[in-house]
This record gives sequence, C-alpha cells and structure tokens, in this order.
Amino acid sequence: MLRKILKWTGGIIATLIAGAAIFYFVMRTQVNNRRDKTYDVQVRMLDIPSDSATMADGAHIYATKGCADCHGDNGGGNFFLEDPMVGTLSGTNLTRGKGGRPAGYGDREWLLALRHGLNAHNKPLVIMPSYEYYQMSDHDIASLVAYLKSMPPVDHEVPAPALGPLGTILSGLDKLPLIPAEKIDHAFKSPARVEKAVSPAYGQYLSMSCTGCHKPGLKGGESPIPGGTPVRDITTAGNLGKWSMPEFMAVMRTGKTPDGRQMKNEDMPWKMTSKYTDDELQALYLYLKTL
Repeated sequence: MLRKILKWTGGIIATLIAGAAIFYFVMRTQVNNRRDKTYDVQVRMLDIPSDSATMADGAHIYATKGCADCHGDNGGGNFFLEDPMVGTLSGTNLTRGKGGRPAGYGDREWLLALRHGLNAHNKPLVIMPSYEYYQMSDHDIASLVAYLKSMPPVDHEVPAPALGPLGTILSGLDKLPLIPAEKIDHAFKSPARVEKAVSPAYGQYLSMSCTGCHKPGLKGGESPIPGGTPVRDITTAGNLGKWSMPEFMAVMRTGKTPDGRQMKNEDMPWKMTSKYTDDELQALYLYLKTL
C-alpha cells in the first residue's frame, strides 16, 4: 500500500515538474519571439540644434524624466535591478566612451530609441520606457537628443539586460514592462512645441512621465517592479484630493507627505521630481486635480 502511495505521489510530482517545465518553455519562447520582432516604422527626422538654450532644455529634461536613474548622471550606464530570479536589468552607456554609442550612432538611432523603443536594427529595446517619451513635442525630443549627443565620453561597459526565470515568466504574462515598443502608437505625430504654462493642459503633457508607474489613468495599482510597493492613486480619489498646492509641491520636492510619512525614493522618485520648476509642479497639480 505504501509503495502504491509513493508511486502515485511520485507520478503527481513528476507531472507537476513536467508541466512547470513546459509552461516555462512556452513563456521563454514567447518572450524571445517578442524581443526578436522587427518593426516597420517610419522615423520622422528632426533638426537637432546645438545652441546653449537647447542644451539647457535637454539637460532639464534628462533630469526630470528619470534618465539618470537608469543611465547615471553622467550617462555612463547603471544597474537598477540585480536579482537572480528576476534578472539583471541595466541602463546602457549613452555616451561615446568605451561600451557606449558606436561611431555611426546618429539622430535616426536616437529617435528610434526615444520615440519607438527600438534599436538601430528596428528591434525592441528592453525596459527602456519609451512609452513615456514618444508623445513629447518635437522641440523637447530634439533638445534631449542634443543634450545626449553632447555628453562627455565615459568608459563603462554595462552588460546587456538578462532575465532570470521569474523575470521571463512575468514578462510572458505582461507583469513586467519588458518591451516598450508594444505599448507605443508608432504612427503618432507629436506637436512641434507645447506651450509651457501654469495650466492643466501643460500639466497633462508633463503627466506622461507618471504613467509608467501610476498607469495611463493615474489610478495606480501593482508596482512595475516585481515585489515592489503598490503604486498609489494620484487622482483626486487618492491623497491628492486632500492636499493643497503647496503641500503637493513639498511632497514632490522632499518626499515627505503632510501626515509626516517619508517616501522612499525607489517607490516615488521625489529626487527626480524635486528638479521640476515651480511652474511645472503647479501645472501638474492643476491637471491632477481635474481627475
């Protein structure tokens, strides 16, 4: 009797292991196929100025769009997640130094990355949140590209992102935002310029940077980082409905809420939002108060 029970139990365990192996194989194949897809996109070229005002705008955009979190303040690349189960995720070296952009990397390649989430061969970049950038105005994208091209060379070789078994499964189930190109309207035509004003309209434009974590409707939900803190609702249904404009600006500058709670920068990148101008924070507040 015991032998039959052990045999029966062993059969169940073997079946479960085989099922898990098949499931993982399916997830891995699906993710690899998605990463290997070639996209047929039309890159709309822009004039990239090199004057000081454009560079200043580009530096501000780099600081306020979270580029440094993944690529470092100097653009030399950075690791932002190292987990044996999820994987090793990193931001590449954006400069012309060793391990960075190759000699032939030009304006088309920058626009492919920022507006389409694609590399020079029209294949998807990994993790790069281009879905937060592709609707930026021509002026702002051109300013950012100009600044990126001006960065001094940094010699730093960053290994390519590599998924672990859990990262592969989460990506296959669309729980990890691995491939930005899938979330982009590649036919979208951005405006030439967006008026900078303390207005809900400008705040809506700025809120594109919030959608990666807080979701398109800004209602929050699961963290895009496996095991991360759930993302809060930043519409008036959440805490924002109780905060005044000065309180909101203080939160965005210090990470400290009116009730005394200190937010971790990895949960809410207040060190990035602290670099917003007063006008930008006020415009963002006005827009969020309409939701």
